Amino acid sequence: MAAEGKGKEKDPVNIVHQNAIFCETVHKEQRHQKLYTNFGTNPYKKMHALSGKPNSIHDSGDGEEDSEFLKVYRRSQQLPKEKYPVPQTEAQEIGWDTNPLVATRRDDTRLHHPRNHSEITKFMDAFWKQKEQQSLHGSD
Repeated sequence: MAAEGKGKEKDPVNIVHQNAIFCETVHKEQRHQKLYTNFGTNPYKKMHALSGKPNSIHDSGDGEEDSEFLKVYRRSQQLPKEKYPVPQTEAQEIGWDTNPLVATRRDDTRLHHPRNHSEITKFMDAFWKQKEQQSLHGSD
């Protein structure tokens, strides 16, 4: 009985009608809007000259570069090991010396462990590849 009191369900959404309503709304907006392409300055407000845009060729002046600024900027982009002879903080001390203490040798099995495949790992590798292919083609 509670379902009868709710009333009639809404009709499904009709995409064609929604598109027609949208087109009508756009045409109404375009009728009442005016596109301004010519802009001017307010003659009653005082203008202040500012510096040119940094990325503009026309506003950059005569092309001179500030060598001091470039030097400071290049230094700021360097790694701390290139900037300072010794670490400046305790956190820098941890990774300051990155050179290995012992030269690595690929033929020494104590420190070098290449990936080895046994019969079971080869079988499971093929099994997982087959399972991935089935899941890709089974979802179509």
